[in-house]
Amino acid sequence: MLNHLLLIILDSARYDAVARAKTPNMDRIGKLEKRWSYSSWTFPSHQVFLMGLMPHQNRSHIYASEIYRSEYASWCERTGIETVDFKSFLPQLSLPLFLSHHGYRNEAFVSMPVLNPATNLNQYFQSYRLMAVHNDFGKIIEAVDVDATQPTFYMLNLGETHYPYTIRGNIEDTGLPRIHGVHGALRHFQSEKSDADNWFTETAFAKMKMAQIAAVEEIDRLLPDLLDKFPSNQTHVMITADHGELFGEEGYFGHGPIMHPKVFEVPFVEGKYV
Repeated sequence: MLNHLLLIILDSARYDAVARAKTPNMDRIGKLEKRWSYSSWTFPSHQVFLMGLMPHQNRSHIYASEIYRSEYASWCERTGIETVDFKSFLPQLSLPLFLSHHGYRNEAFVSMPVLNPATNLNQYFQSYRLMAVHNDFGKIIEAVDVDATQPTFYMLNLGETHYPYTIRGNIEDTGLPRIHGVHGALRHFQSEKSDADNWFTETAFAKMKMAQIAAVEEIDRLLPDLLDKFPSNQTHVMITADHGELFGEEGYFGHGPIMHPKVFEVPFVEGKYV
């Protein structure tokens, strides 16, 4: 029997935030690694995930082709499929399509509107849903329904770790300025007021750091409720982030069109659920 696959993406979670958080349940899955995202923004980063590439280790003295070869071969152990290599993903370079060829059902729950089902990210998924609110892992857990008779790939994009770093569906005022994402930017394109009118104080940045750590800990607290829905010893789990986040370092905030190490550093935990 092939392994179920669970890919949990903590949107915008910094590596050091996860390292500082108390995460006993993630620790049961595997050892936390510092890795590097291929992108500094949500949409292209998820495109890379769906090519079958996890965040890289930034290794030196090695050809990129060797990294890709090793990464694609790792799906052999993750899935239990006997032989997997780069050619297995050609020509579409699609993880969900590759998995569907081996009998997997592919499901996704996303929290960020930029990943909505109208985009091309939903190709080869049997179910692809945008959540009503961006920060309610509990609702995602309620909706997950694992069929023990068929291997399933679940991709979960969690928004608790994304600005404004709130948990359990809480949409109350955090005291932080409202920052528009892609959809909001388009709606407010002709407004004379810009997000740049609201810059942060050092106190606000410190509050954000602690709030993101708290969000990671809340996700970890809920993690057993999700894992209990999957067969033990038959589920391979990957927990990572699509990119990091800047909290005022060198004058930067957030992520996206930024070239800074902290926006590329991401956590990575991988292992078997037992």
